Amino acid sequence: MTSLLITGGRVVDPASQFDQTADVLIREGRVARIGVIPKNRIPKGIKTIDARGCVVCPGLIDIHVHLREPGQSGKETIKTGAAAAARGGFTTILGMPNTAPPVDNASAVSLIREKAAKDSVVNVLVAGAISKGLAGEELAPIGSLKQAGVVAITDDGHCVQNNELMRRAVEYAKMFELPVLDHCQDYSMVTDGVMHEGYYSLLLGLRGWPAAGEEIIVARNIILAELTGHTIHCQHISSAGSVRLLRDAQKRGVPISGEACPHHFTLTDAALAGSDHFWPGDGQAFAAFQPRQLPHWPAYDTNFKMNPPLRSAKDREAILEGLSDGTLSIIGSDHAPHATYEKEVEFDYAPFGIIGLETELPLSLMALVHSGRLSLAAMLAKFTINPARLLKIKKGTLSEGADADVTIFNPDAEWTYTPEQTASLSRNSPFFGWRLKGRVMFTIVGGQVVFDDSATS
Repeated sequence: MTSLLITGGRVVDPASQFDQTADVLIREGRVARIGVIPKNRIPKGIKTIDARGCVVCPGLIDIHVHLREPGQSGKETIKTGAAAAARGGFTTILGMPNTAPPVDNASAVSLIREKAAKDSVVNVLVAGAISKGLAGEELAPIGSLKQAGVVAITDDGHCVQNNELMRRAVEYAKMFELPVLDHCQDYSMVTDGVMHEGYYSLLLGLRGWPAAGEEIIVARNIILAELTGHTIHCQHISSAGSVRLLRDAQKRGVPISGEACPHHFTLTDAALAGSDHFWPGDGQAFAAFQPRQLPHWPAYDTNFKMNPPLRSAKDREAILEGLSDGTLSIIGSDHAPHATYEKEVEFDYAPFGIIGLETELPLSLMALVHSGRLSLAAMLAKFTINPARLLKIKKGTLSEGADADVTIFNPDAEWTYTPEQTASLSRNSPFFGWRLKGRVMFTIVGGQVVFDDSATS
């Protein structure tokens, strides 16, 4: 394994509160040294990356990714999903268990880990199911899943409705030191809703999905986390009420956390009425955008259909505030690939979800850092040390001796996202044609460069 020297970049490591111009020396797949290294002390023949004008940070971690393999490899595979992650600057991703068949047994975990070891250019972690078949009726063998290598349990894509079953799942997870991740959706409230219940659902004649359908389960999880004393992480939070519930519980010391997705703090339900009704220059968060930078899209575009749905401007503002004050400690993509033919149907019948690994970082930079809501280090903590701590993995830092997983990006580089640029098998993104600010230059995993976009900069 060769050595690698990254020179002249702004090194930001939230875990150690390091933020200054420095060099990073990598040897044998680990961080060997951070600091200014004199030219006369640089080993001859060492491969060097000039990072001037760029940020050098711990490899980004995404704890909410759908890789679709096994069972749905026409939408995505571990290989293509990992390639998309690398393009987005992610060195570690957590695959969700709603595959076909679902990851509810040790054999499925072993299959995914073997495929990832062979096909993936990034670290692929596995989440196991809470319930057998994701049906919410009987607990999956949590101990066996832990032994097989899962780092968390979730029924993502589904939500356990039986509160007693969920309590027992959290208690078992506590025994095995596994965080519980939960997709918060009360089926009796949401029923067959396809978009946020509000003005635009009435305008468009689409069935509404009330925010209360999320908030009821967030409240349930707070109660169970307090009862059991074990961490429950609420996935893809989308409503103001959910943020308020989490903030109040965290102040009381309840072990509850939440994540946000870029589409929920970038878009609103107005987007479903078409680009003539929506542009994201309607507040402080989007000072980096201009209306002329946005493409045109029609009403009822199914690439704006996701679970949970895009909500009101008030909800979006609450998500941004939750990220700013730390209530929402993690940013995840909820990368959900779907084949083009599946999305090219009536809005009611299209599947929920969008791809997001390649746009996650620039959208977060624009909405949070370039707008002045968060410092760069505070935002990067939500991609690095915070998810690493939740999953209890030795990642998310550039401290000496740590795994040499490194992301190098230019925070000021502007570029337009197009379908030709994605490594995903799917093309279901609402952000194609958008002018973005912030571009990944290099992604390094274990000291090896797995993505290099420097030639296009």
